[in-house]
Amino acid sequence: MPRGFEKPYAAFLFDMDGTILNSIRAAERVWSDWAKRQGLDVAAFLPKMHGSRGVDTIARLNLPGVDPEHEARLVTEAEIADVGDVVAIPGAAAFLSALPPDRWAIVTSSPLRLAHRRLDAAGLPLPKFMVTAEDVKVGKPDPQCYILGAERLGVSTRDCLVFEDVAAGIIAGEAAGADVMVVTATHHQKMDTPHPTLSSYDEISVRISADHKMFIVPKAA
Repeated sequence: MPRGFEKPYAAFLFDMDGTILNSIRAAERVWSDWAKRQGLDVAAFLPKMHGSRGVDTIARLNLPGVDPEHEARLVTEAEIADVGDVVAIPGAAAFLSALPPDRWAIVTSSPLRLAHRRLDAAGLPLPKFMVTAEDVKVGKPDPQCYILGAERLGVSTRDCLVFEDVAAGIIAGEAAGADVMVVTATHHQKMDTPHPTLSSYDEISVRISADHKMFIVPKAA
């Protein structure tokens, strides 16, 4: 069995968009409108905006006369207003609800208000612990978000399993020293990764040991 299915973990750390919920259509509607206003090639730009904080995505473009923080706030407000098509990844609600509340956290590049809005739209439980865009100085692929998530749960990142869907988050999880599970539910093409993959949370359940460690248990086909 691949690593991630055999090791006991103290906690699980979940990315949000593309990992426990699917917000691609809504996000791409908003970001497409923004990119058009900036005169960008929308098709070339969209693949680059997933998995990172909005302010970091905009700052990387180095657009003349554009204030990344101001533009990121505008994009966030537009995303909060548009949660059409935001749905949970299959099986995510049941899987999250089965976890002890103090043993998991969401670590997202989204701002807090947007995270709450999308979780509500997807019908997912609000976690006891969350790390959002406002909590870090540098977003993914920098590992500080996952390090902070583990700290808030009172555990080492080496005792955590990170659930991620895109390269920036996977790199952040790796750099934090955690194991990584790649969620492929929203992928259109096969991802080349050394990590175990998961297309639906219906494929797994969690087992909690006598010493309160968590194991991923694959469900029988």
